[in-house]
Amino acid sequence: MVRVLVCDRIDEEGLNLLRGKGFQVDVKLGLPPEELEKTVGGYDVLLVRGKTKVTRRVLEAGKGSLKLVVRVGVGLDNVDVEAARQLGIQVENTPEATVSSVAELTIGLMLAVARSIPEADRTVKAGGWSKEKFMGSLLKGKTLGVIGLGRIGCEVARIARAMGMRVLFYDVLDRSREAREIGCEPLESLEKLLSESDVITVHVPLTAETRRMIGRRELSLMKPGAILINTSRGAVVDEQALLEFLREGRLAGAGLDVFEEEPPRSLELVKLPNVVCTPHIGAQTVEAQREASLLAARKILRFFGRMD
Repeated sequence: MVRVLVCDRIDEEGLNLLRGKGFQVDVKLGLPPEELEKTVGGYDVLLVRGKTKVTRRVLEAGKGSLKLVVRVGVGLDNVDVEAARQLGIQVENTPEATVSSVAELTIGLMLAVARSIPEADRTVKAGGWSKEKFMGSLLKGKTLGVIGLGRIGCEVARIARAMGMRVLFYDVLDRSREAREIGCEPLESLEKLLSESDVITVHVPLTAETRRMIGRRELSLMKPGAILINTSRGAVVDEQALLEFLREGRLAGAGLDVFEEEPPRSLELVKLPNVVCTPHIGAQTVEAQREASLLAARKILRFFGRMD
């Protein structure tokens, strides 16, 4: 019998699919690192989301039995992929499942910042009616710069084009086919994208190369009054530099779903009136979580040859 250890909260539909195929599924949420190391031995599959850190120590503790790690979600920054490779443990994730959910939140943050929706909501609920205070900016006709034209970046670009925005993109990979289909324009450098865009949205994985790729220099290249949106990973943006630029009014605002430290201990950035924040909820829709769970289960079944 294949044994699956589930360490984070995952939609039951995928787990029930595995149980229906004869897999033993044990749900043990919130295990501290030392407990996870003691527990993982004897399991064939480790199924996690972003909260559980699958370190080298965890993987070595599962050596001999652990064959597959599946991260339900987009990134793999909480999994030591190199250690898994060295130990002969396969790693999978489910980036396909949450594309629309993250893209819609990205657009939502753009609108919320451009029109000061959260602050306007708070004003009305407090009994105010400061109509003159909330002069916003129209997104139609503006230029959106997409950093990373992968699945989510493509979906954001499609929606933005439908809203009447001009869309530029920068990617280290050749995305010419996707660009033609969507109708967005490639730029040869990140610097050019930053200087030409009214709104910039980041959709890259967190790697050694992308860590703090949007720093003080990059922020200084952005148009005065530009908006920055980040729904990828918090560490892609230098939060201290962003705080300074927003405080000084050199940027109009930011929409942030992700932070370098989650939850953030310092609230200076999140408390700025021109920052709209959400607690890493890009993938948090009923539909996305159900699909991610089912996709993870199918990948496990396929790995063990049980897709009949």
